[in-house]
Amino acid sequence: MLITNVRIFDGSGQAPFPGEVLIEDDRITRVTEAGKPWIDPAGAEVLDGGGATLMPGMVEAHAHLSWPSSIERFIPDFVLPPEEQLLATVRNARVVLESGFTSAYSAGALGERIEVVVRNEIDGGWTPGPRLRASTIERSPEGDPMATGDIHHGRGPEAIKAFVRFCKDIGIDQVKLQISGEDALLPGSSQHILYTEEEAQAAGEQARESDIWLSAHTQASEAIKMALRAGVRVLYHCTYADAEALDMLEARKDEIFVAPAIGVIVATLEATPPPHIDMSGMKEAAKPVIELSKTLIPELKRRGIRVLPGGDYGFPFNPNGTNARDLQHFVDLFGYTPTEALVAATKLGGELMGRGDELGLIKPGYLADLLLVKGDPTQDVSILQNRANLLMIMKGGKVHKSLLPVTQAA
Repeated sequence: MLITNVRIFDGSGQAPFPGEVLIEDDRITRVTEAGKPWIDPAGAEVLDGGGATLMPGMVEAHAHLSWPSSIERFIPDFVLPPEEQLLATVRNARVVLESGFTSAYSAGALGERIEVVVRNEIDGGWTPGPRLRASTIERSPEGDPMATGDIHHGRGPEAIKAFVRFCKDIGIDQVKLQISGEDALLPGSSQHILYTEEEAQAAGEQARESDIWLSAHTQASEAIKMALRAGVRVLYHCTYADAEALDMLEARKDEIFVAPAIGVIVATLEATPPPHIDMSGMKEAAKPVIELSKTLIPELKRRGIRVLPGGDYGFPFNPNGTNARDLQHFVDLFGYTPTEALVAATKLGGELMGRGDELGLIKPGYLADLLLVKGDPTQDVSILQNRANLLMIMKGGKVHKSLLPVTQAA
């Protein structure tokens, strides 16, 4: 396929330029720009972009595809019977893809293998969805209110090693640990450290031995430090990072990623639940997070730490499909330019997925995960929140959606 008459935002951060892109099989093979010879269309399917912006597909850095609610279906219950949970997960995979996110890095699931099954169905081409780095039930030690499920929450280094090995055996891509608590669930628990240093080190040791990645819920400063010492690759939240934690994050900036998950915080404050649902405690817990993040995230960015959008979507008040709101939050709350937010969601997202050499840029040799956007998101990133502005969605060279006609060149 040859995509013509577009302005190309290639994900690198440079300004969009008029150009054309040729795709063969699942890869981009040529990119040209105005002033250079146009690509010969002979034998190709041609999509005339009509001056729209062509950009890389976005990456959701804190995905919860099994959190049941989406923009297509409000589901008040959080945990469902397994059959309904699977259907909701499959639906949410499609919804996230159709919202412009061609890749998703999971931050936890509501079932042991549910994301493995959905990932394999997506990879096989049998159901639509983003490229998925699958996770499993988030691990908290037994007795913690954040613990979900009824297995693998035992204490001690050997118990946590066994959990990591189990995850590897069932096909999980990364293991998420709840190293600190969460004030929205239990006031004051964001400062609780849920694992011992020996347990965290055991998790890191087994993850390296099993060749599996670790991510972690880290609110408290000590949780951040424990995670870094253990070799955690993706740190979520990091709200209460102190000076030492910031220095440690910076020292490992080429190895780690931070996703603050600001979307759920904003949505909590905006939520207007029915009278029988009391979110007052959650709202109070969200207020300091907003204020601290306004200072924290710009400082992380200044230090060169890779910070990515991804906002804990899937709750009834923060449904899957609204994921692009995070980019606007980066602009409004953290002082990012629209272009910087887009780079975080594309180029840095490809690196998060472990495929920075083939994902997240419009560049020859890269996977053809592409969005054609009505308007210019480098000037107004909010346009990505309207699915009607996504004129074409392509993943791996295959068009999932197109509102524009495709013609066959002679």
